[in-house]
Amino acid sequence: MLMVLARLPMYCLTYGLERYQLVGSTASDPLDNFKKSVVSIIEEYFSAGDVELAAFDLGDLGSSNYHPYFIKRLVSMAMDRHDKEKEMASVLLSALYADVISPAHIRDGFFMLLESADDLAVDIPDAADILALFLARAVVDDILPLAFLARARKALLEPSKGTQAIQTAEKSYLSAPHHAELVEKKWGGSTHFTVEEVKKKIAYLLREYVENGDTIEACRCIRQLSVSFFHHEVVKRALILAMEIRKAEPLILKLLNEAAEEGLISSSQMIKGFSRLAESLDDLALDVPLAKSLFESLVLRAISEGWLDASFMKSSDEDIDVGSTDEKLRRYKEEVVTIIHEYFLSDDIPELIRSLEDLGAPEYNPIFLKRLITLAMDRKNREKEMASVLLSVLHIEIFSTDDIVNGFVMLLESAEDTALDILDASNELALFLARAVIDDVLAPLNLEDIACRLIPNCTGSETVRMARSLIAARHAGERLLRCWGGGTGWAVEDAKDKIQKLLEEYESGGVVSEALQCIRDLGMPFFNHEVVKKALVMAMEKKNDRILDLLQECFNVGLITINQMTKGFSRIKDSLDDLALDIPNASKKFTSYVEHAQKKGWLLPSSFGSSGDAADSSVLLAAAS
Repeated sequence: MLMVLARLPMYCLTYGLERYQLVGSTASDPLDNFKKSVVSIIEEYFSAGDVELAAFDLGDLGSSNYHPYFIKRLVSMAMDRHDKEKEMASVLLSALYADVISPAHIRDGFFMLLESADDLAVDIPDAADILALFLARAVVDDILPLAFLARARKALLEPSKGTQAIQTAEKSYLSAPHHAELVEKKWGGSTHFTVEEVKKKIAYLLREYVENGDTIEACRCIRQLSVSFFHHEVVKRALILAMEIRKAEPLILKLLNEAAEEGLISSSQMIKGFSRLAESLDDLALDVPLAKSLFESLVLRAISEGWLDASFMKSSDEDIDVGSTDEKLRRYKEEVVTIIHEYFLSDDIPELIRSLEDLGAPEYNPIFLKRLITLAMDRKNREKEMASVLLSVLHIEIFSTDDIVNGFVMLLESAEDTALDILDASNELALFLARAVIDDVLAPLNLEDIACRLIPNCTGSETVRMARSLIAARHAGERLLRCWGGGTGWAVEDAKDKIQKLLEEYESGGVVSEALQCIRDLGMPFFNHEVVKKALVMAMEKKNDRILDLLQECFNVGLITINQMTKGFSRIKDSLDDLALDIPNASKKFTSYVEHAQKKGWLLPSSFGSSGDAADSSVLLAAAS
């Protein structure tokens, strides 16, 4: 009797999976038989190109525990063939994902490939490069999470061809501009449509179906797409069409019912399609005002007819808020979408702030942040840059740090769903997080707080890790400030540089009128607290109170408001401990500046307490430093 140890890699332990047990067998070992059978299936697939037949034959074999070996064999055989077979292998993996092969087995299969990369390189010299492209393609096709690469690297021995493949995938493919399109077309894309092409074909076949009502033909077209892993898009678009064209609802429901009964659209794909639509109901309501009530009726009918699992209602109550009576929240979401769209058109930050204040719902600030970044991610670099600049201003003007943290937590909790519509969502979110730290909107410790509130090893947690890596890189500040090209004109850092220069010119003998004009030319009245802060620091460092005359004139002509003055002084107060390291008498100077500003009317008498309180504070701060 032979003793065969069917071993899964150490990596799978991170997913809570058990190792294979020691199995006793005769000379006919089940694993050997499985390996021989899958070679035949793969050869036939490469010859005929029939995805459904390959999926059926693999399912017919049973032995689902051995599916990681199928993945290893499929990819390793394709690696030694032409681009056509490599493309076919990637398409088959996408088709098998979730419906035939579990996500955990997909991960295990790829890790086995990485483990054996050194052996593969003996027969295939460029094995590491080819495997890197398979990894990148799996990430782009959403069958491997990006977090897999980091975890696999930790579990592998270094250096190895496996770690080389991971590094190549990350740096050469997944970090490149338009990387999704690049990766999908790398092997010619002869057997695979891009995501956008599939979406267009789905939209077209549904429109055709609404016109002719031929359910059989519509099902045939859906089947012909050979993208069973993307059928959730069919469900989502069909439901939207039913809402937009009310007369089409009976036909749409009939199609989805038929597709479910035939097994054409699986239960998991049906639930995923409904869930995706639930997430976008607020946006849809702008075009279809009754979207929420219509969606609720569609859900109830689908469940009653048996083609949507009843568990959908229970699992999604929190997210979709079906039948919600919170009219205030619903209206708020509608209003902020309009406000954000107007901001993207006008680039008018003061107007946006006024609009938010008019809404009078500061408790929903995290929701605004989530919607702002979600809308920006689906647009060009200009809007992404505008969103980051806006966050910097909102944090100073009306958003607390808790609002920012809570908003990012909400974003990261829904990162996997966002990635269904925005393929590069994880990377984009990491950039927004890192940029927020560079812009002083978040402190590095806030990232720890955000990570602790997320489920371990989820996409959101990996995004936080990516953000930390971006911040730790050399010249991170400059790179992140330019990550979207500074598309709104003055980036925050540019404005700080301009303010520093104009103050230095004034301090060295410049004219008040010229300094005032330079401040006006910045065109950022909401950022004038930075002028106040830098002016006070310079007065302390240079021991030149002449700069206070500039602040006096700014106040006299209405260029800097009491609100901006107060914010500038508050920022100095918060940083007194650090300032005292370079300016020992910083706290004493600050107290005198507060008294001066209160006498001149720049600050309200109640600001920072009375003069006596300020003096006491000065003594305490001096003692602490």
